[in-house]
This record gives sequence, C-alpha cells and structure tokens, in this order.
Amino acid sequence: MAGSEDNQDVVAVILEDHRTMEDLFRRMRSVEADRAAALKEFSALLIAHGEAEESEVYGALKRFKNVDDEDVDHGTEEHEEGNKALLALLEVDDVGSEAWDERLEELVEAVTHHLDEEERTILNDARENVPDARRNELGGAFLKERARQLASDCGRVENVREVVKG
Repeated sequence: MAGSEDNQDVVAVILEDHRTMEDLFRRMRSVEADRAAALKEFSALLIAHGEAEESEVYGALKRFKNVDDEDVDHGTEEHEEGNKALLALLEVDDVGSEAWDERLEELVEAVTHHLDEEERTILNDARENVPDARRNELGGAFLKERARQLASDCGRVENVREVVKG
C-alpha cells in the first residue's frame, strides 16, 4: 500500500494498485507460484479498489470540467464486468484446472482492458484537470475506503457474489 493517507495523489495510488494487479496476474498464471493465495490477494484488491473508486473518486471526478462523465460511467460498467469474471474464477474449485485457467484468462482480459482504458481516459483527465490538492484529498479518501474494504475481508466469494448482485 502506498505511504500515509495524506498527500497521496489519487492517480498515483490507483496506478500503484493497477501494477499490483498485473503482478498478481503473473503469479496466478505461474505454476511455480501459490496461485490460490495470489487469487485471494487479487480478489480482495480488485473489490476494495473498485468499491473505493466508485464511492470516493468517480463521483468527485465527474464534477470537473474536461473529465468525461461517459468515461467515468463506463469505468463503473467495466468494474461490473471484472467482478463477474472474478466471481466465475472464484467458483472454480480446482486451481490450475482447465476451467480455472480459462476463467483466469477471461478475468485478465476484462481487468486489463479496464486498467488500460481507465489510465488513458479517466486518470489522464484527472491528472490534467484536477488540482493537485484535490487529487491528494481524493487519494486519502480512496486509501481510507480501500483499507476499510480490505479490513472487511471483501474478497470472500460470498461478498463478491453480493457485489455482483448489486
């Protein structure tokens, strides 16, 4: 997790999570790694990250001129797609089975697409149009909500089902 909750640029904090997710994808694909542990860590991070973005960041960004509201709404839709793909993977019992590998690739595709798109649209808009002080406030709020989510064990399959149901 990035340093203290003060003076954390929300863009930098989100990008740091994105890189962690990519690292966890590599671990989940590796037969030498503890794939189940990597999935557990990924599940918690994906849910906490998405919930924190939606509750603390996306709405605030929509209030800024030159941050595209449609891109922000699309980001929420992509969170839903990623969460559904995560649930499908969590529901496969045999880690490393053909079904597990197939669902992992569906998850990687959904989340990687979202990370790439979010970085090119929403985060670039935020970097260019949101004042540093406001980005730092949003970063603190994001980190606080993400920590609250992680403390609640948000990556449990039961919670992911609840998130997917909406």
